[in-house]
Amino acid sequence: MIKGQGFTIAAPTRALQINQGQAQSVPIALEREAYFKQDVRLQIDTTEGLSVDPTSVTVKASDSPELQLRITAAPDAAFGDYQVSVRATPQTGEPTSAIITVRVVSP
Repeated sequence: MIKGQGFTIAAPTRALQINQGQAQSVPIALEREAYFKQDVRLQIDTTEGLSVDPTSVTVKASDSPELQLRITAAPDAAFGDYQVSVRATPQTGEPTSAIITVRVVSP
């Protein structure tokens, strides 16, 4: 890849705490290098006990690079740590990914 033509995902690095049955909005962003002008498809996955919205979105080169994920812990989710995986795939070049850790706690 040519310098200045890549991107990364900016996501929370500390574990998020969500009560059982509650939801939280989480900001993520594509950090584009100076010459990166591609659409990027995001695929967001998690494990049973959590849900996330959206699960897939395309961030166009002309769009704002910031978006909100809404992560919800099921009312019967077991207490503990879960992972939300964000995979970003550009039109050309290598994909990148980020992991968001979510800790489900008692309300």
